[in-house]
Amino acid sequence: MAETDEPMLVDGDTGSTSDWDDRWNHIKKFLERSGPFMHPDFEPSTESLQFMLETCKILVIGAGGLGCELLKNLALSGFRNIHVVDMDTIDVSNLNRQFLFRAKDVGRPKADVAADFINSRVPGCCVIPYFKKIQDLDETFYRQFHIIVCGLDSIVARRWMNGMLLSLLVYEDGVLDPSSIIPLIDGGTEGFKGNARVIFPGMTACIDCTLELYPPQINFPMCTIASMPRLPEHCIEYVRILLWPKEMPFGDDVSLDGDDPEHIQWVYQKSLERAAEFSITGVTYRLTQGVVKRIIPAVASTNAAIAAACATEVFKIASSAYLPLNNYMVFNDVDGLYTYTFEAERKENCSACSQVPSDLHFSPSSKLQEVLDYLTESTSVQMKSPAITTTMDGKNKTLYLQSVASIEQRTRPNLAKTLKELGLADGQELAVADVTTPQTVLFKLCFTS
Repeated sequence: MAETDEPMLVDGDTGSTSDWDDRWNHIKKFLERSGPFMHPDFEPSTESLQFMLETCKILVIGAGGLGCELLKNLALSGFRNIHVVDMDTIDVSNLNRQFLFRAKDVGRPKADVAADFINSRVPGCCVIPYFKKIQDLDETFYRQFHIIVCGLDSIVARRWMNGMLLSLLVYEDGVLDPSSIIPLIDGGTEGFKGNARVIFPGMTACIDCTLELYPPQINFPMCTIASMPRLPEHCIEYVRILLWPKEMPFGDDVSLDGDDPEHIQWVYQKSLERAAEFSITGVTYRLTQGVVKRIIPAVASTNAAIAAACATEVFKIASSAYLPLNNYMVFNDVDGLYTYTFEAERKENCSACSQVPSDLHFSPSSKLQEVLDYLTESTSVQMKSPAITTTMDGKNKTLYLQSVASIEQRTRPNLAKTLKELGLADGQELAVADVTTPQTVLFKLCFTS
């Protein structure tokens, strides 16, 4: 099919942004008449459609495989006030499934191109793009939306967004104000598997309540990579981790760039040599790029199914016409088609949404390093680079901070000290900051004998 810059006219469209007769008939069937699956408290009327068309403000996070599908689905479902945030630019490898992009768009911001495409194809729809990280936008920005829907490929970003919506909640005398809740619809895919979930922050299980459900990132043992490779991935990791820093093929201080074809080609050739040495087959250019960039294979049909599920949940919540998903749907089309829905339950001691500090059980003789290891390795916490502070004698004291080199060097000796040597007491609160959340997370030390 030839590429064209001309907007494709929808049936009945005259090129104007005004609605034509019968344009929203497919939506009216759900909103202006009753049916067996209606929400028990829903009363059919014309108001729900007007709310969707004129008032409801949706934020889509991510304009990749899921994001493109979401934007298309939402725009064609009657949502006209859509904002989209994405920090990436378009790569050639995106074009096989991210259908809002064309070859001429390579190198441009995904959010900008996706917004332009939808705005030109769907009359009356206004998509506003933000070529930014979600962390670059503040509370005031996020508070303006009625619903937020995520099409992310990062657990860290999901957790940060989860933390942001939890920080917007307002409690009066310990009672949650319902008007401060912004529903979060989250979709995720991995090859032929996916999931969709509905989160009402402060009411239902949040992202951090169910961290154990996310697959851990695969890391190969260094001894296997260095001396006993058995898989093509071992050979590629050997070149990435050990050979690149040693040989510096593109000059000193040039780090490996997974988007640079010359870098990938060098790693690919060296990986082939390593594989031949150990009689290992299967090293390809595509696999090399996948290992270097930590790419999970994406399947267009899985993205379409999960985005459809997420867009349906947005429609249900915005219209109040149907009961939303309660609250986690698993999708699998590896062999045939299988879906399963269950209710993920809130954790009473969730560090993100429980409103009480989580307990840390350590003996006074435990070293701070053990606490740090727990925060990063525990399946229920999974932090990346936690900064630990506390209050002693009315003053804030930094126990360990990794992100600033000078402070890291100054606080590093604390890691070898015991909690008792650091002057910490039973019941003392530790404040922990991390890239996985915009909020500081509180933990309470509980000394064990």
